[in-house]
Amino acid sequence: MKQNSYIRFIIVCLTALSLSSISVSAQDTKTAPKTKSEAAKKAQQKVSGRVLKVDQSKSKYRVKVLQKSGRVVSVDVDKKSGKVSKKKKKDK
Repeated sequence: MKQNSYIRFIIVCLTALSLSSISVSAQDTKTAPKTKSEAAKKAQQKVSGRVLKVDQSKSKYRVKVLQKSGRVVSVDVDKKSGKVSKKKKKDK
């Protein structure tokens, strides 16, 4: 019986650890970028390609990314929340 209790305890501990690591990784994706470089990395996570330019306004960064297809995509990264939203595509 003691062995069963010990196994249950280990399972509960491992479950708690795995759940805490999931919540930490979810928070990491929503952290607000502090620099243009961080905004560029967040944009590349959303849209793969080469970063051409990063502009900043009071509330957001606008990142222009060149995709392999030749399209330029504008991605907005909110300065406060870190939320990434894809904008329009332009053919080159």
